[in-house]
Amino acid sequence: MTNNAFHDLLPAAKAIERELIDLRRKLHQNPELSFEETETSAMAAKLLNDLGLEVRRGIGGHGIVAELTGSRPGPRIALRADMDALPIQEETGLPYSSGIPGKMHACGHDAHTAILYGAAKLLSVRKDQLAGSVRFLFQSAEEINAGAKAMIEQGVLEDVDEIFGLHNLPTLPAGKAATRYGALMGSVDRFELTLTGKGGHGAMPDQCVDPIVAASAIVMSIQSAVSREISPFDPVVVTVGSIHGGASYNVIPERVELTGAVRTFSRNVQETMQLRLQRLISQSAEAYRCEAELRYVQQVPVLVNHNDHVRHVEDAIDHILGSDNRVEAKPVLAGEDFSVYLEHVPGCFFWLGSGPATGAEQAYGLHHPKFSVNEKCLSLGAAVLTAISIQRLGF
Repeated sequence: MTNNAFHDLLPAAKAIERELIDLRRKLHQNPELSFEETETSAMAAKLLNDLGLEVRRGIGGHGIVAELTGSRPGPRIALRADMDALPIQEETGLPYSSGIPGKMHACGHDAHTAILYGAAKLLSVRKDQLAGSVRFLFQSAEEINAGAKAMIEQGVLEDVDEIFGLHNLPTLPAGKAATRYGALMGSVDRFELTLTGKGGHGAMPDQCVDPIVAASAIVMSIQSAVSREISPFDPVVVTVGSIHGGASYNVIPERVELTGAVRTFSRNVQETMQLRLQRLISQSAEAYRCEAELRYVQQVPVLVNHNDHVRHVEDAIDHILGSDNRVEAKPVLAGEDFSVYLEHVPGCFFWLGSGPATGAEQAYGLHHPKFSVNEKCLSLGAAVLTAISIQRLGF
């Protein structure tokens, strides 16, 4: 593929930048939570229909699948964006802030939706450059790690040869991108634990079985699964995120509920964590005379990029942003259900800078109530996704 195939992409992307910004802001003002993205889906579907694409709605919740066929036969690649928002009260003070109390696009999925639409628009007028087809996946429910599985169950990866996706990163300046070979993001498992004892008066603990004391011991004991049972070269994080039990200062409750998450970069370690926690929890609960019921769900696997496809993405980034603006991504234990797609077909997921261009402004991280996107990333992201498509399907 020669540079001539890419020379007009950045100017073309800049020409639709205002449209992408307006779309992103409209989505930002109307955030919808996981599996509730009805208006978001309708808006995206109309825009895709207007491009002349073949559009299917209601896939894996409110997901959309749109097809663009090139001028010659060839492979099919997929490009994916997520659409859902978070249950967070926005605190940015922006004129286009969320208009729905308690809901916010605090992870930038509004930007992802606009970026993928931009790529669809840029590619729709370049069909004659494609030998093959592009499948655009607008996904529901990434935030609860359920949307990718639901989409796959409805066949979105049938006949797909490769898949690519991106996520904005506010700690990386707009105009830059970050890639990584191998594991980029961690697995995510969720656990829910119910401890049952015997309630009673706080003044008579000998007549009770206290699940709060048992819960305290368990929170500490399960950390030994990380510190004493797993190699320090295999990072694992076990987090207890909530404890609920009791309603009065002088009453020992009957029951305590805990929820938490387990994250790792190793598929082998992920497979062993449920049995480890089950053993530690059950033995600790027994020591405190409580009954323990553990519910453990493997949500998403480790996100592992495929080396050849990382190279393809890096080439596209270098053409659009310049090699000086491409950096190596650090691995993070945050989860992303794009990893489920990568278990089925090869591909690459990468970070797109969405932060301030200079260090003069403070960049709030993903899921922060003051999170915001540098909107210059919208046209750049669309151009990079378009370049990836042309590189993989060009003559």
